[in-house]
Amino acid sequence: MGQRKSASDHVDEELEDFSHCFTGECRINVLPTLFKISQVIAESEDLEHSLDIILRVMHKRLKITRGAVTLYDRASETISIHRSFGLTDIEKSRGIYSPGEGITGEVVESGEAIMVPHIADDQRFLDRTRAHDGNGLNASFFCVPITHAKKVWGAISAERVYHNRNLLKQDMELVATLGSMIAPAVELYMLENVEKVRLENENRRLHNELKQKYKPENIIGNSKPMQDIYQLIEKVSSTKATVLVLGESGVGKELVASAIHYNSPTSEGPFVVFNCAALPESIVESELFGHEKGSFTGALAQRKGRFEMADGGTIFLDEVGELSLPLQAKLLRVLQQRTFERVGGSKPVRVDLRVIAATNRDLPDMIAKGLFREDLYYRFNVFPITIPPLRERASDVILLADHFVTQSAQAMGKDVKRISTPALNMLMAYHWPGNVRELENVIERAVILADDGVIHGYNLPPSLQTSAETGTSFGCGLEAKIQAVEYEMIVEALKDHNGNTTEAARELGLTRRILGLRMEKYNINYKTYRRGAAAGES
Repeated sequence: MGQRKSASDHVDEELEDFSHCFTGECRINVLPTLFKISQVIAESEDLEHSLDIILRVMHKRLKITRGAVTLYDRASETISIHRSFGLTDIEKSRGIYSPGEGITGEVVESGEAIMVPHIADDQRFLDRTRAHDGNGLNASFFCVPITHAKKVWGAISAERVYHNRNLLKQDMELVATLGSMIAPAVELYMLENVEKVRLENENRRLHNELKQKYKPENIIGNSKPMQDIYQLIEKVSSTKATVLVLGESGVGKELVASAIHYNSPTSEGPFVVFNCAALPESIVESELFGHEKGSFTGALAQRKGRFEMADGGTIFLDEVGELSLPLQAKLLRVLQQRTFERVGGSKPVRVDLRVIAATNRDLPDMIAKGLFREDLYYRFNVFPITIPPLRERASDVILLADHFVTQSAQAMGKDVKRISTPALNMLMAYHWPGNVRELENVIERAVILADDGVIHGYNLPPSLQTSAETGTSFGCGLEAKIQAVEYEMIVEALKDHNGNTTEAARELGLTRRILGLRMEKYNINYKTYRRGAAAGES
């Protein structure tokens, strides 16, 4: 007993039945052919197979010389040939259009079919594939859109010599029908393949950007303490060891945790940040470990916690010293066994991840007071990294300040390029209780206030301008502020003119004698601002 023929086999047989129609003018029995094609498309999950059937019908049944199916990539605004016949691989590779470009681009942009009785008479025909090379321009051409759900996903184009205008129109309508049949499969293909690949590429690009942003050398600072930090990050990144990051608020603990994750073997996994002090204690457990449906009022569905979200990557627990003792006990189990139960559940959930914890609290002191579990502390303290406060690495202040000026200026679209010498002196003299975070905020404010492309001392907050805070001789009253501005303008003028007091006085609108008196008042020595060999004064 013979095998049952598929719909595709029937299509092939029907195409052979029409092989006697050498002129290609026969259009009898079109409906049975369309019916068989619709069965093939409905049965097939493979777009390529369906396209082959359609192109074979165009080639064998309609005697079309050249045919092509083009697909439209919306993100890149590119229309390119996906399948074709009558074109070489090189010619096919040249067939790339933008929406509105050429006949194919116009069809994709408008969603309307176009029929051209004579190619030579239509300037829209670009011959982008260069398949004609000056020949065959007496042929006819038509192009129909592949449309589904009011979106154009591509087009089908065809070319052959027609002596009968009615036959050209009939063939265009027939191919348009084939395009309608194939449209849902084309949309699915684009969503599952082209869109999916693009999203994966975009995800990879963003991930690489994060990796570049958080690599250790992008943590600003050349001081000896920071060089030691970089070495520790490099050593621990290649492992999955638990890390405890210590330091005052604002020193950049999350930045260090990010650098460890994005330089680790699990950098492709998630990096989940959770601030243990940001939420009420009553919901912290649910946020960390998740909950089962109905476990408490308002738990309408099962919810994953941060530990499950971080599976395969890293979880960063900031301000871990703020956790209550019951939560510390549950956290200890996760560190020991890498398992936990969701709130209201009894089924253990296993995770594979690295834990990085951070705190600005004195954990040994909390242990002595019974506020922190000693066993949890030792679990966290496998690889401690202590970030020094900014006041202990004053040499990094200028580097950080310059970095934040560039960053803020770009974000605000302002042309601010440098910090004046008096302003730098104020930044260096300040003790920065808020550390790097405070410095970043101060610079952002100064960039907003700067009017001439330079951050001056008077652009800085009052806390940096008082003698108690900075060690300078200026107070905080009106007269003191005027003196601070005068001092800075003199220093800047001397710096701009290489210590030449004559030129500096001319810029300031003062006589050289008056400038000398002001310099004496502020104990300013012009020699300090000379570069290289001493410059002669006029």
